[in-house]
Amino acid sequence: MVASIDNISELFRPAVASLGLELWGVEHLVRGHSSLLRIYIDGPDGISIEDCEKVSRQVSAILDVEDPISGEYTLEVSSPGFDRPLFYFEQFGRFLGEVVSLKLRTPLDGRRKFKGKLEKAENGVLSVTVDGNVYDIPYQQVDKANIAA
Repeated sequence: MVASIDNISELFRPAVASLGLELWGVEHLVRGHSSLLRIYIDGPDGISIEDCEKVSRQVSAILDVEDPISGEYTLEVSSPGFDRPLFYFEQFGRFLGEVVSLKLRTPLDGRRKFKGKLEKAENGVLSVTVDGNVYDIPYQQVDKANIAA
């Protein structure tokens, strides 16, 4: 059995915060019989390899005790990078004016992919300008999002 990403994130958040870092997001990608657990961290001065190593040790200990993922998996700890994925609605507010790429769960106005300037992130709605048109996209419709590098 695999715990939800939200539950797994909450397991790691205090440990990452205790190191003076922010848990940016967590992905669990299943690949046949094994999977990849990718943890993104961020810090006020960026992320070093040493930060990734510290978080990896802390998270590994938590995974050993809590065992939220069954089967084989690889743990990867990384910075979000320039094309940083956005995992939570609250993160969008930090990037107003930036270009974002969004992939929706279901089509809006006949399309599922949007790439444009993030104008607003309020009340669960993202306003994105694409080719001069403003689209109000409910956050719950967003499957994947990232800053466009």
